[in-house]
Amino acid sequence: MKNELKLVATAAAGLESVVGREIRNLGIDCQVENGRVLFSGDTKTIIETNLWLRSADRIKIMVGEFPAKTFEDLFQGVFALDWENYIPLGCRFPVAKAKCVKSKLHNEPSVQAISKKAIVKKLQQHFHRPEHVPLVENGPEFKIEIAILKDKARVMIDTTGSSLFKRGYRTDKGGAPIKENMAAAIIELSNWFPDKPFIDPTCGSGTFCIEAAMIGKNIAPGLKRNFDFEAWPWVDSELIQAVRNEALAAIDESVELDISGYDIDGRMIAIAQKNVQEAGLEDVIKLKQMRLQDLKTSKINGVIISNPPYGERLLDDKAVDILYNEMGQTFAPLKTWSKFILTSDEQFETKYGQVADKKRKLYNGTLKVDLYQYYGQRVKRSQ
Repeated sequence: MKNELKLVATAAAGLESVVGREIRNLGIDCQVENGRVLFSGDTKTIIETNLWLRSADRIKIMVGEFPAKTFEDLFQGVFALDWENYIPLGCRFPVAKAKCVKSKLHNEPSVQAISKKAIVKKLQQHFHRPEHVPLVENGPEFKIEIAILKDKARVMIDTTGSSLFKRGYRTDKGGAPIKENMAAAIIELSNWFPDKPFIDPTCGSGTFCIEAAMIGKNIAPGLKRNFDFEAWPWVDSELIQAVRNEALAAIDESVELDISGYDIDGRMIAIAQKNVQEAGLEDVIKLKQMRLQDLKTSKINGVIISNPPYGERLLDDKAVDILYNEMGQTFAPLKTWSKFILTSDEQFETKYGQVADKKRKLYNGTLKVDLYQYYGQRVKRSQ
C-alpha cells in the first residue's frame, strides 16, 4: 500500500471552489478544476475528507492517467498501473463505471470489459496465479471507474460508496428535495455565521436548517454513515475510529443557534421534524407550519435561505408567479436581512420585484438553477 495517494474530490458544477475551501480548511493543499478538486494524502486523509467534506460528491483515488486512442492503448495503460498496491488478493474489483466523452473510444461496456481484463492479468502475474484460473473475488469491494475525455483515460477507485450527500439523517424527503451537499454549499456561499439568525421560510424536509445547525455546531456530516473504504483490508479500523472520535470531540455543544424553518404544508413540517430528530438537533431547530406571507421578525442581521417551489414542485406557472411576488413583498421590510434564493426561473427577479446584488449559476442535479443573492444593510446590535 502506498504512503502517498493522489486523491480527487468530485463536485457539482459551480461548487468546486467551495469544496476546495473545505479541503484547505482541513489543512490540505489542493488544486481546483472543473468538476473536481485534486489533492494528495494517506489513508487518514481518505477518512477525514469523507467524514468532513460537506459539499463534495465523492472521494476517489487516482490510480493513473494515460492516452488511450485504441482498445490496445487502454489495455496496456490499465495493465501498467500498480494495482497490487490497491487491491489485495481475494477482493472484488468491478469496473463499475465507464464514461467516454469526445474520444475515439466511445463504447463504454467495451471499455469496462477490457479494463477489467487488464487488471485481472496484472493481479494474476503479481500474485503468481495461472491465467487460466479465474481470480477469486469474494472479499471487500473496490469500485473502479474509467473516464476517457479527449482520448485521455483517467482510472480511479471510489472510496466513498453512496454519495456524500447521503448523510444518514433523512428519513423522508417529500417532493423535489435539495441534496444535502448542495444545501451545505449554498449556506457556505452565503454570509451566514452561527451568531446570526437563520430562517428557511420554505423548509420542506428541513435540509437547509439541519445543514446550518451541523455547520454551526461543527458536526462532521459523515458521522452517521459508513463508507466503502471502511471494509478495505489496508485501512486500519482503529485509525477510522480514532478519526471519528476526534470528530465527535470537535462538536461544539456550547454554541447557541437561532435556526427556524417554516412551511405551508403541515405534512412537510412533520417530515422535517422526523429528520431533525434523526440528526439529533430537535433542541436546536425550531419548526412551524406557516405561510411564507406571514413571516415577520424584529430580529436584525439575519439570513434567509430558500429553495422555493419551482418546476415540478408546483402545478402551474401562475402559482409560481404569485409566490415569488409575495416573497418579494414579505422580505422587503427585512432590510438588515440577507436573502439567498435558489430557483430555475430566469424571470425570478422581475416577479420578486428586485434585481439581485449577485447571481450564481449552479446545478441541482441536471437542472440548471441560479442562486439569487440579496445582501442586507448591516447595523450594529444594541448591547
